[in-house]
Amino acid sequence: MEPSQQAAPDPASQEVNPVYLQQLRELDIPEEAAKQALLHTRNVSAEEAAMYYFNKLENEEEGDEDLIYKMVFVVNMDLSMGVGKVAAQVGHAAVGLYQALQEKNSWREMAWKWDRTGAQKVVMQGTNMAHLLELQALAMSLSLPTYLVQDAGQTQVEPGSRTVLALIGEEELVSNVTGSLKLL
Repeated sequence: MEPSQQAAPDPASQEVNPVYLQQLRELDIPEEAAKQALLHTRNVSAEEAAMYYFNKLENEEEGDEDLIYKMVFVVNMDLSMGVGKVAAQVGHAAVGLYQALQEKNSWREMAWKWDRTGAQKVVMQGTNMAHLLELQALAMSLSLPTYLVQDAGQTQVEPGSRTVLALIGEEELVSNVTGSLKLL
């Protein structure tokens, strides 16, 4: 039977084998991808699902091996932050953005591809809060994940100050947002 002509799995087989799932997770296969691989291989074995996953991944990578992903941090230069404060705020932005990337399957996949292509990170200069908000709106219009740090104001800046905008995506799309900015 051709793959496209296979009967849909019966609802009972929609449950994944927890032992197989755990074995796939131990191979660092993301949970959702492991579940999908088990469902596609009808829970035959963890080995079968792993082969499916890695073959699928290899085929996908052939199509987008030229794509480079990067994470960019835009620092609000209007604020008088010391070097340590900027470093801490960029750290907050990185963690916040990475946590946000776990919210959607497509974003988790983007994080994985970013990591696989070198986990490029760049820190740029933004003019002020309005500039960061403008860049965030542009990034969001391009469906790029963003995270904007709002400081508690316990040290060098006023409470509620927007200190760093983080965004991630394919290098070309990210450059549409931040390509004209200067490096910090």
